[in-house]
Amino acid sequence: MGRLQALLQWLFLRVEGVFNAAFGDRLNPLYHLGAITFFLFWVVGGTGLYLYAFFETGVDAAYSSVEAITHRQWFAGGVLRSLHRYASDAMVLTMLLHLLRHFAFDRFRGYRWFSWITGVALVWLVYASGINGYMLPWDRLAQFVIVAVFEWLDWLPSFGGTLMRNFVYSTSVSDRFFSLLSFLHIGLPLVVLLLMWVHVQRVPKARTSPPRPIWIGLAGALLVLSLVRPALSQGGAADMAQAVGSVELDWFYLALLPLLAAWPLGQVWALVGAGTALLAVLPWWPGRRTAGHGEHQLVVHGAGGTQAQLRVRADETLLDAGLREGLALPFECRNGACGVCLCTVEYGKVEHRPYQRSALPDEARARGQALMCCAVPREDVVIDVDAPLGEAATDSAVHAGRVDAMERLAPDVMRVWVTLPGGQRLPFAAGQYINILLDDGQRRAFSFANPPHDDARIELHVRRIPGGRFTGHVFEAMRVGDTLRFEGPLGSFTLREGERPILLVAAATGFAPIKSIVEDAFHRGLRRPMHLYWGVRRPQDLYLLDLVEGWRRAHPEFRADLVVSEPQPDDPWQGRTGLVHEAILADHPELAGYAVYVCGSARMVDAAVQGFLARGLHEGACFSDVFLPATQGA
Repeated sequence: MGRLQALLQWLFLRVEGVFNAAFGDRLNPLYHLGAITFFLFWVVGGTGLYLYAFFETGVDAAYSSVEAITHRQWFAGGVLRSLHRYASDAMVLTMLLHLLRHFAFDRFRGYRWFSWITGVALVWLVYASGINGYMLPWDRLAQFVIVAVFEWLDWLPSFGGTLMRNFVYSTSVSDRFFSLLSFLHIGLPLVVLLLMWVHVQRVPKARTSPPRPIWIGLAGALLVLSLVRPALSQGGAADMAQAVGSVELDWFYLALLPLLAAWPLGQVWALVGAGTALLAVLPWWPGRRTAGHGEHQLVVHGAGGTQAQLRVRADETLLDAGLREGLALPFECRNGACGVCLCTVEYGKVEHRPYQRSALPDEARARGQALMCCAVPREDVVIDVDAPLGEAATDSAVHAGRVDAMERLAPDVMRVWVTLPGGQRLPFAAGQYINILLDDGQRRAFSFANPPHDDARIELHVRRIPGGRFTGHVFEAMRVGDTLRFEGPLGSFTLREGERPILLVAAATGFAPIKSIVEDAFHRGLRRPMHLYWGVRRPQDLYLLDLVEGWRRAHPEFRADLVVSEPQPDDPWQGRTGLVHEAILADHPELAGYAVYVCGSARMVDAAVQGFLARGLHEGACFSDVFLPATQGA
């Protein structure tokens, strides 16, 4: 089955590529098969209502009324009869293509089982409704259809030959029986409509109408076909006294009928039953995506400071999960072709389902970008979306805190403690940060330096930036008792579960979130090896060294290396020199088995990450937190 799906994927992707070139990705009909099926249903329903208004349900009048509709009302009835026929055929085609495409791309497992099963039921209901429709014109084709189908039904033990008694003689077919057939042709489409509505309930933001150019073009094509090749009755009125010699079949609906004449009826039932059973069990058929892929956490960062946190079900795409939770995520085709749902994966690993390379070039994917409609998380994931998330997103809460204490830790580093009024405490995760809100609405980000279990006060490490507006205020004008407005907690630079040894890389006050993470890990009893590399420009930029030395003495699994990049001749420094990430590369020629957490300036983080990945570090095991440079407003 996997090879069959791979072949079908290959075919669909190439045909879709041709259609994208011809129509554009937003008007590719293969991306709107479900919505087109809905549109065709309304065409079938609307034309059917008109035809039924002039249709006579009596046996003697059925054929003549259909002929009158076809030929005496050519301006309306004849064209509408043809539209009814061809829209019904097209509905079968789009419905089966829709089912085949979902099978090809493995979109029927997990939570999608409900939509798949209702879709299989819809297939047979549409077939039953269409075959029933061919019985009503009461021409020779209707005679062939009704005799073949009722002979097949009569094979079932529950009927035992009683159905065929209605067709032994011409007089056996009564108006009452014919009215029953007419009633079924109204009742079955109503059940189809109800099940179509149920079918889309598990699909978030499901579209039930195609784009206007598609439905206009489709309606025009059906109209031209109706004019060029009108649908007509075959062979005159039905005559039960004479067997039907030959008919032209509608192969969309009546392809099974030749088998009823060529095979034993029981074998046809076995074929239909086995095919239906196979389709019904496919969602639970063993497959490559069924094991070990449970729910995962998804954090979405949107424009304007909005964010959302939600759970992604097994084998659910990022887009479906977000839409299910009411997020206003950007999307269009939902099939990996338009690129509208592009996001950036900050943390975590996703699996990319098949997509058009034009929507996500390899270079973009290498930079960590993904298509939300095709990306399925394989672990907890954090993504960035360049759009507001809407009302369902959670705006960061704004707090007003009081500066409780200040302490200069180094010539250019100030420790600031902030408390909330009334003894309130702010829950957060180690590694997260807050945004200080300035008077004009600008923000300055600072990480929590205290661990979550010690949350009576918020500890911040503020490094003076030359010309920095807020950091200059901290060193020159801030006093104990001042009020700070801030929003948070924010960010996902948090310690992930796992067994890999941990490398912690901090530049300057990037030590603050690392401090929070380390103290939280000790508090929780984490026993994974942790190695801190802390890099600064000058020896005097190092602070809280007694604390780091205490960690080394109390926790054998913890190690620390201090690195100075620009020591001066008169600096009392005998330790390591150079860039901090180069020290790691010197110590670790192979990083494949590690988890690395990097915090510092954008330039430092970018250089470090590129170097680590080149040494075999897995992308999903590399986590970073970037501090803005001074020119961006410290």
